[in-house]
Amino acid sequence: MPKPAPPRTLLSLALTLALSLATAAAWAQTPAPVPAEAPPATPEGASATWGAGLLVSAEVLPYRGAGHQLRALPVLQFENNWLRVFGPVLDLKLHDAENRNLALRLRYADTGYEAKDSAFLAGMAERKNSVWLGAKGEWRNGIGQLSGEWLTDASGHSKGQQLKVVAETLKHVGPVGIVPRLGLVWQDQKYVDYHFGVSASEARAGRQAYAGKAAVSTEIGVRLLHRLAPQQSVFLDLSATALGSAIKDSPLVDRRWVSAARLGYVYRF
Repeated sequence: MPKPAPPRTLLSLALTLALSLATAAAWAQTPAPVPAEAPPATPEGASATWGAGLLVSAEVLPYRGAGHQLRALPVLQFENNWLRVFGPVLDLKLHDAENRNLALRLRYADTGYEAKDSAFLAGMAERKNSVWLGAKGEWRNGIGQLSGEWLTDASGHSKGQQLKVVAETLKHVGPVGIVPRLGLVWQDQKYVDYHFGVSASEARAGRQAYAGKAAVSTEIGVRLLHRLAPQQSVFLDLSATALGSAIKDSPLVDRRWVSAARLGYVYRF
C-alpha cells in the first residue's frame, strides 16, 4: 500500500512557521546574538525566572481517518534552583551541574482519542489522556547532548511505561541555533495495547481484534532557535517518527510515519 502523504495543511503550516522564524531573525535588533542554548540572564538578586508565550502545533495522527490535529496553546515557564516548568512538563531537580543533570519529571500527554475522532474509530472505547511520572537525565559534552526519560502512567489509564533516549547537537548559522536530533522511544505492551489495541468487544468487520506488544519507534527532528532580544525567543521544531512494528500492525493505524511541526514564542520577565 502506498505510503500516505502528509496533509497539505501540515505542509503549509510548516512552511508558514519557517517563514515566520526567518522573518523574525531578519528583523532582530540584537548587535551581539546570545547563544541559542544560553539561558536568559537572571536579574541581580532574583531567585527565579518567569516566562509566558504561545505554542502553535500541527501533528499528523496515526489513526485511520483521523487526519491531523491543529492546536494553539498558552505556555508558562518557570525556573528556580530546584524546580523547572515548561508547558506540560514539570521537573523537580535532583542534581543540576554544567555537564549533567537529573530530575524527577511530571508530564501531561494528550495521546488519547475518542470514537468521534474518526469514522473508523466508531465503537471504540475512549482512550484517555494521562499524567506521566518518572525521571529524566541529561549528559552534555563538547559534541552534543544525550538525554534519557523514563515515565510511567500515573493516571493508571494504560498502566504502561515508556523510555525515550535522544542524542542532539547544536550548530549556529548566524543568529539561529540549529539542533538536529535522533531519538528512540520504547513503549511497553500495556501502553501499545491501550492506545492501539482492539478488544473482542470492539472488533468489527474490517477491524479485527488486536493485542498490542511492546514497540520501539524512531524519531528524527530538528529545532531552530532564535533569541529576538534578551527576554524574547522563538523556536520552530519539525519532527518525523517511524512507528514501531507493533504499532504499525494495529488495524487502527494506516501510517508508517507521523510528523509534527511546532512554533513557539516565549517572553521571559
